[in-house]
Amino acid sequence: MRDPRDIIEAPLITEKGSLLAEKSNQVLFKVRPDANKIEVKKAVEGLFKVTVVKVRMTRYLGKVRRVGKNTGRLPQWKKAYITLKEGDRIDFFGGA
Repeated sequence: MRDPRDIIEAPLITEKGSLLAEKSNQVLFKVRPDANKIEVKKAVEGLFKVTVVKVRMTRYLGKVRRVGKNTGRLPQWKKAYITLKEGDRIDFFGGA
């Protein structure tokens, strides 16, 4: 099994993520493209000491970028929507 810090790359702090956190107790994470739902669930539970109810994942292909006549592609990435048990919270900013 991989280290949980290798599976979860970063929390996604966006306006949509803030609304999901307030209304439906969900948190967004950027995860490795080869991670699956079971690995993500175990990683979040291990790192943040919360209970995960459901994991949904979305895959994003890298955008094509061009500099002059050279074209390339940004790396693909994956987003995980983590639904937490009622009463559990992950606070990224350490507020009161």
